[in-house]
Amino acid sequence: MEKNRIRRDESGVSRRDFIKTSAAVSLSAMLAHSGNVFAEGSDAIRVGLIGCGGRGSGAAKDCLESADGVELISMGDLFKDRLDDTFKRLKGRFPDKVKVTPDTSFVGFDAYEKVIACDVNMVILATPPGFRPMHLKAAIEAGKHVFMEKPVAVDPVGVRSILASSELAKKKGLGIVAGTQRRHQAHYVEIMKRIHSGALGDIASAQCYWNQGGMGDYWKYYERDGLSDMEWQCRNWSVFTWLSGDHIVEQHVHNLDIINWALGSHPIKALGMGGRQVRVGPRAGNIYDHFAVELEYPNGVRVLSMCRQIPGCTDQVAERVIGTKGLSYTNSEMGRIEGANAFVYGGPNPNPYVVEHADLIRSIRKGEPLNEGKNVAEGTLAAVLGRMSTYTGKELTWDWAMNESRLDLSPPKYEFGDLPAAPVPVPGETRPI
Repeated sequence: MEKNRIRRDESGVSRRDFIKTSAAVSLSAMLAHSGNVFAEGSDAIRVGLIGCGGRGSGAAKDCLESADGVELISMGDLFKDRLDDTFKRLKGRFPDKVKVTPDTSFVGFDAYEKVIACDVNMVILATPPGFRPMHLKAAIEAGKHVFMEKPVAVDPVGVRSILASSELAKKKGLGIVAGTQRRHQAHYVEIMKRIHSGALGDIASAQCYWNQGGMGDYWKYYERDGLSDMEWQCRNWSVFTWLSGDHIVEQHVHNLDIINWALGSHPIKALGMGGRQVRVGPRAGNIYDHFAVELEYPNGVRVLSMCRQIPGCTDQVAERVIGTKGLSYTNSEMGRIEGANAFVYGGPNPNPYVVEHADLIRSIRKGEPLNEGKNVAEGTLAAVLGRMSTYTGKELTWDWAMNESRLDLSPPKYEFGDLPAAPVPVPGETRPI
């Protein structure tokens, strides 16, 4: 998690055009959001929250702050303690906007269905990513607008489901905004406008990084203490691939999404390497702690993607795009262009975590709902492709992953009980599916 995404004061059933959308979030719209006047119109936005951990509580807070006329009506989570804690916190902060009652509070694997069935017109999807395709499908089929956290899937089968739900949302006139908040951050929007206008010339290469220390001080760890396999894994979801996608998907998707945005495309192939250097013992789950992936984009553009969660190493969370006329550099706090068209963004930078909700709500009220489903699905698949290549040691293509891969990491059933964790992948032995 990048530093301005970490909210330490908050608690941290089977699922089997691109630039145009980005341009809808104009800089002028963002600047109008500085202050606290985000909404146009007075139509009530009745929200249901699905997933009440740290990510869900933070998203609900940002949503309630983003506009007038927004109310939290219903909440659901797999675990009652997470729901109760988040309700208490949100109710204390927004006593007039939180209207959840015991009758609109739900626990269990089917809680998402019950939240969607309440009198809500928008839902926040913030459960572990492995559940996202199933939850988005249900929400769109029920006619609800959606804010969904990134990433939006953990495997190609899930990505295809997200794309199908996003197309259905377009047909039904429903909004979808994703938690790739950089697309709603002023300096990123300005840098991308210039890249797309030719400020860098022809793009030749790029690099993106999410290299940081360990996450042991961020994620709460739950001991086994009699918990079933399923409950233990769901409570410690960040270290199991079927739930998180591994950190290249769960976290580095932000940077890969920026590269897709800058290049106006997705990668066509990937070759990766990585492993587990410091993750050991039961707390390590079955994910890696470092990845390095070379991604090839159209026109021969090569992108180096690196991510690491190892203490004591150099940190870097940023993107660099290199063209024939200069280069751009972006991170969560600043953006600049060097070269013939040098530029440094120095304008207002409203909180993008609030702006993304404000933009969705404004678009709904204007009758022109944003739909970021395709963008975030392609960013997610770029990360999944890099993970699959790294796990197997094989060069893999986008077309194969999108159209042929049968990889579906979802469990055989959604209930508390036995669920042996998958072994840690071994490149050269683990086979592409």
